[in-house]
Amino acid sequence: MRDETRCPVCRGPVRPSTRGRRPVYCSRACQARAYRSRKNPPVPAPTAPEPAGRQRQIAEAVWRIAAERGLQMATVREIAAEAGVSPRVVQYHFTDKHHLLVTALQMLHRENERRARERISALPDASDPRVLLRATLEELLPLDEQRRASLRVMTAYYARSLTDPVLAAVFLHEGSPLEDLVAALITAAGVRPSIDATREAVLLVGGVTGLGIDLLNRRRTWADVRRTLDYHLNRILAEQP
Repeated sequence: MRDETRCPVCRGPVRPSTRGRRPVYCSRACQARAYRSRKNPPVPAPTAPEPAGRQRQIAEAVWRIAAERGLQMATVREIAAEAGVSPRVVQYHFTDKHHLLVTALQMLHRENERRARERISALPDASDPRVLLRATLEELLPLDEQRRASLRVMTAYYARSLTDPVLAAVFLHEGSPLEDLVAALITAAGVRPSIDATREAVLLVGGVTGLGIDLLNRRRTWADVRRTLDYHLNRILAEQP
């Protein structure tokens, strides 16, 4: 119950009126402040976002299903079971299944980029453009279990993106950052005369991506892929003095 002897704004004493009903506020200033507060109520401070641990847990479940059984099996019920949570938890964190699939793909892209940077920065000759060029291209190949699983997920997503423009937008960045990086590394490594670094970069990225699929399907061996990569790099790079 409100204490009618105290102003609800400043909690100061309210003087009784000599006539009529008791005033609510102690002064006209407090009355004006109360009016402004009702007209423009304060916006509550945003709550801190929940840690991404649960979202990550659910996204990893999508990755495992896509890699092992295909994206068509990634129903909300299957994703929830794989993640070890209830379907309600999945629906709480994501607007719908499509939102979940897009978010999981975006998270996988960021994860792959992070791991690639870590591997490349750990190279002993990471400042050598030729070493960086080769390492950047090899990041497109399934050379360990993490990259094999990632490529299986990406392949499942790519097939679906052909009929899903929102998923396609995650694959199709504005511009071509990977090709631009490879072109810059080709130039820095010393390109042969008459070689167009930009065109070669497009060919290398597309070709190595295809070779990665061949490795995944065991159509080619890593030794064969390495010889093919050596051939193309030797073709476009000038001989070192």
